[in-house]
Amino acid sequence: MFERILKRMRERIRKRDYVMTLHAEEEMDEDALTIYDVERGILTGEILESQRDKGTAERKYRIRGETVGGDQVELVAKMSPTGKLVIVTIYVP
Repeated sequence: MFERILKRMRERIRKRDYVMTLHAEEEMDEDALTIYDVERGILTGEILESQRDKGTAERKYRIRGETVGGDQVELVAKMSPTGKLVIVTIYVP
């Protein structure tokens, strides 16, 4: 169902064409995750659901994948209007 958007997200990860919000960086530090865990989470992950922001109507996606160490990780990400991938948050479920 979400194959096309997941493929776009993975392409952005491979090209390093993404940004992390300050919130995502803080959550990453809190959970002792690295940028490699973020990348691997998207490269190995599946989209669980699509969410629509009530204020902006933008779509964001909740993704569950694996860390470098093989643990589960969840991310929320969206495509920006410029085509860049934005990592909104990351956490250990």
